[in-house]
Amino acid sequence: MQTIKRLFTIKTKFEAFLVIYALALGATERGMTYIHQYPGVGGYLLALACTGAVFMAGGMIIDAVDMRRRWQF
Repeated sequence: MQTIKRLFTIKTKFEAFLVIYALALGATERGMTYIHQYPGVGGYLLALACTGAVFMAGGMIIDAVDMRRRWQF
């Protein structure tokens, strides 16, 4: 079980940036869907919320990688 757990652990900043990139791609796709489904201001606000969530999650992921590195040494 430990080896499977290691596969899903983000260890380096490079891996963190890859995960953030994948989140950003999904969020922009979802944002475009919102803009098409809800024309007007509502769609744009939902799209903005999607991309804003990636910024918050990305910051937390990078901070967690830095914190893990500090606690290991």
